[in-house]
Amino acid sequence: MSQRLPVLEAGRGRRRRQRRWPRRLGFVVVVVAIGIAALLVLMSSRASGPANVHAATNPVAPRAARRPAPHTEYGIKLAPASEQVRANPKHLRSGLLFDVRTGAVLWERAPGRVLPIASLTKMMTALVTVAHSDPHDRVLITREATRFTGSGVGLLPRGKRVLERALLYGLLLPSGNDAAVALAQHVAGTQDDFIAKMNAEARAMGLRCTHFTTVSGVVDKGNHSCASDLALLARAVLANHLLARIVGSRSAILPFPIKGGKLYLYNNNPLLITRYLGTNGVKTGYTTASGPCLVATARRGRAWLGVVLLNSFNTTGQAEQLLNAGFAKLRR
Repeated sequence: MSQRLPVLEAGRGRRRRQRRWPRRLGFVVVVVAIGIAALLVLMSSRASGPANVHAATNPVAPRAARRPAPHTEYGIKLAPASEQVRANPKHLRSGLLFDVRTGAVLWERAPGRVLPIASLTKMMTALVTVAHSDPHDRVLITREATRFTGSGVGLLPRGKRVLERALLYGLLLPSGNDAAVALAQHVAGTQDDFIAKMNAEARAMGLRCTHFTTVSGVVDKGNHSCASDLALLARAVLANHLLARIVGSRSAILPFPIKGGKLYLYNNNPLLITRYLGTNGVKTGYTTASGPCLVATARRGRAWLGVVLLNSFNTTGQAEQLLNAGFAKLRR
């Protein structure tokens, strides 16, 4: 027995070593499997990485991310409470005081209320005209342009061609309905086609309460906007160098194919008439349905403020009240 013990021990040692190989082989298989799985995960993350980055930075975000926050529609936003102005103008259906440079709203009253806007319509008429034509164009004056109603230049020579730039002055200073018709026909052929361009531009600008049924504002039905949209329209007009120069003019003397060869025009913006300090735009409007309306801007040093008044009891007094309060707030 004592002589066989080493043989038995040797046999046991061989059997133990034989048992270890399956264990080692299983361990190796597990390690390799883990390595392959890790490699696949790494490759997958690299492949999906750019797509994830694109999803995080792509401006076309999910619908919830694209919803504007309160008071950020129409390119304007409510200023912090510390910058807002306290005012209470009487007999005003809707209004807005805003910073022309930043769009910050310093004061508001029902800024999204949809109301008829009369000749404030002509701000869009001017924008569409300069976007689709050249100010040096010669515009044919048709019979339709001379048979206008409401305010007008009144001296458009039927059958002759007039410089477009002169008609833009006639559109924006004395609020010429005849100039609006002539420009619309020149740009689009018909008033209806021009109105379609106006509404397309309103959609492109994100104006959510604006719709046009007339090139001049003489028709109230279906022709409407709100103070928020009009503030953005005013900023767009002032961003165009030609239109900014026109709406900031108290008067103009222009070459014109009439007797005497010159056309004298005067701006009916009440703040320009009263020479309110710094006034440089923009447009007035009035019909029985809209009541007196005004979009006016004034600039003093680095401060540049605008006011929108819809159906106002006193456009001059209320505009001055709000602008004075705004300039005083900025100085403080």
